[in-house]
Amino acid sequence: MKAIIIGCGRTGSSVAHHLHDAGWEVVVVDEDEEALSNLGTRWPGRFIVGHGLDIDVLVESGIESAEAVVVSTDGDNTNIVIGLIAQRRFHVERVVVRVLDPARAAFFAERGLHTVCPTSIAIGALTEAALVSEMVSTEGASI
Repeated sequence: MKAIIIGCGRTGSSVAHHLHDAGWEVVVVDEDEEALSNLGTRWPGRFIVGHGLDIDVLVESGIESAEAVVVSTDGDNTNIVIGLIAQRRFHVERVVVRVLDPARAAFFAERGLHTVCPTSIAIGALTEAALVSEMVSTEGASI
């Protein structure tokens, strides 16, 4: 199995390691050569310096034979466009795109792009934690 990770910050580099540990062949693309340091000194996969919007870079990464593409740069618009290119031009079955804006994530998810919105996940987790804390406090109170 082959995965292309676009964006090598904390999220992209962690996903790259998890997929590699699961036995995948992983290629990471980032426009900043220094981002390679996020993978650590013993990164066994490939790292390509280039922009994920560059078709030649995507072809060099092996996108044409990839089973999955994960897009996690620091820009929602960039992530969405790269995800759509991977999905529609290269026909990658599993394309997952990080989108920080909940409304934009929902909009593109409704149109068939698999989006993950850390903002929505955090809102849900924080709200749930607050409600559970409130329930614990009231259950322990005596009348």
